[in-house]
Amino acid sequence: MTREQAVAFFLFSVAAAGTPGPSNVLLTAVGANVGVLRGLPCLLGVGLGMAAMMFVVAFGLGGALLDNPAVLTGVRWCGAAVLCWLGWKIATAGRGGAGADVRPVGLVAAATFQWVNPKSWLVSASAAATFLDAKAGNALGQSAALGLVFLLACLPSCFPWLAFGSALQRLLRSERAVRIFNGAMGALLAASVLFFLW
Repeated sequence: MTREQAVAFFLFSVAAAGTPGPSNVLLTAVGANVGVLRGLPCLLGVGLGMAAMMFVVAFGLGGALLDNPAVLTGVRWCGAAVLCWLGWKIATAGRGGAGADVRPVGLVAAATFQWVNPKSWLVSASAAATFLDAKAGNALGQSAALGLVFLLACLPSCFPWLAFGSALQRLLRSERAVRIFNGAMGALLAASVLFFLW
């Protein structure tokens, strides 16, 4: 990957990771319920999961899935079920806060979540189609470079969503406000199923 390609892909990654989507809804909800410090594993999981997906899709899994309609349909419906379940868990979560005994979505769960996140699939497929270059070297090296650059762009791009959620803690002083916020975040996440199924 040339320097120009790396810069172009980095800018693409910043835009892809920083714009609204299921992962950023998740990060906002985690930040609002447990704060920035306890939400950092979720942020790292989002970044690592997306980087791994970027690598695997660019290396060939994405093409194999897209060429097999039955497998793609199964993945799509499993993803929809997981998104709805996670939306329900967020919607029914209780008050968090610094001293609360609330288990936030952690590194492994956030990384795994990327595999059912419709935006992650779209971003990975678009990146592979746009940035892989037959003249730029082997597929393994290019795929690894895409994954690494995406990780470096994703963490600072997604962090503001976690911090925004944490800042909302000041507004979410009552149990009712927390329930309303969590319900809205859960509904937004579940609503993303509509984009995944179409």
